[in-house]
Amino acid sequence: MMVRPDEYVPTNYLSVLIMVIVGFIFGLGGLIFGSFVRPRFYYKEKLVPYECGNEPSGLPWQKIAIRYYPIAILFAVFDVELGLIYPWTVGFSGLTSTGFLVMIGFLLVLLLGLVYDLKKGILDWHRR
Repeated sequence: MMVRPDEYVPTNYLSVLIMVIVGFIFGLGGLIFGSFVRPRFYYKEKLVPYECGNEPSGLPWQKIAIRYYPIAILFAVFDVELGLIYPWTVGFSGLTSTGFLVMIGFLLVLLLGLVYDLKKGILDWHRR
């Protein structure tokens, strides 16, 4: 449906624009106000990295092995996948066979990705 130029009224969006501008003013105003009223002195203890109330162990910028990172990425991928599959399952009664075949293709692509990850050994925790 095309909107004719004489029917398009940009003033309908003026209230949204005003609210966005007011939001930016409040956000930046709070940051600027906070920089004026905060204390200007620093204690030595405030500059030490915080480790749950304990004294820091080791250097603050030492490298650590992040073994859970690939698993976290896989979790995020399959979580998004569930977010896409759920509406399909809820509205399944109204879909045709084409919708069913598209979802089967989507699941096959995800299954191929999971098989690739398993062959690569991403989920093998003790390998590393």
